[in-house]
Amino acid sequence: MARDFFFEQDGPGRFLPTPLTRGPWDPKSLHGRVLAGLIAHAAEVEHGDPAFHAARLTTDMFRVAPMAPVNVVTTLVRDGNRIRVVDASIRGDDGTEIARGNVVFLRRAEQPEGEVWSPPLWVVPPPDALEAQVPKGPPGMTPVWETRRIEGDFGTTGQKRAWVRESLDFIQGVELTPLVRVAQLSDFANPFANSGSAGLNFVNADATLYLHRYPVGEWLGVEVVSHHSADGIAVGECALYDMDGAIGRTTVCSVANRRPAGMIKPPGLPAARETAVADAASA
Repeated sequence: MARDFFFEQDGPGRFLPTPLTRGPWDPKSLHGRVLAGLIAHAAEVEHGDPAFHAARLTTDMFRVAPMAPVNVVTTLVRDGNRIRVVDASIRGDDGTEIARGNVVFLRRAEQPEGEVWSPPLWVVPPPDALEAQVPKGPPGMTPVWETRRIEGDFGTTGQKRAWVRESLDFIQGVELTPLVRVAQLSDFANPFANSGSAGLNFVNADATLYLHRYPVGEWLGVEVVSHHSADGIAVGECALYDMDGAIGRTTVCSVANRRPAGMIKPPGLPAARETAVADAASA
């Protein structure tokens, strides 16, 4: 059975967003997670190589992304024997740059000898053993991921852990790759790591994903490992897992979000990116 999707491709590098790409607060702007997905998709399609592994993906989100066609342009910055670096730019039809990204590919090699310390294994119940959560959000909004809570929740101050699974295809007719799947999850670090007893009051300016291996399967585990903030600036970090164990980390830097007076924020949903970015730009 065909699933709903975020984008329809309209020629090389050009993508038409569906209403499902919108953020939960503003029907006129794109969600940050789909920007990260576009950068991963373009870098993988245009510069990917089975011998290389995408070890780092950074998405810079410095402008409100309107609900309109977008064009992704990539540039091969470095094509070395062991490292390949790709820059990507997401632009509107008028040429305005909406977001940009950078992907570092490293050549796979034989694992070195010796032992190196690593954190303990992630021992948690599998998704099937946990209760499915009822999606929260504005009426009529299609859930774009499925969550199985392990520990903690939005609106609490304790550590949060959960399993997350995509509910939609990314591009119509294109199989969702492991890299694009986890790239979309990189933006989840902001609401997961930076929300607390008063909800989410930070909006992220970036998302940086580090991967030592690609995920296997549909379910991805997310665990908040750090949040610190001062003077309205926050850095949040989550460890990422699949059913076989650790796969990497995602980190975001964020700025305090001033929501309009009277706005009611449903629990567990990111705040309005447009308002926060506009406030930060005018400050």
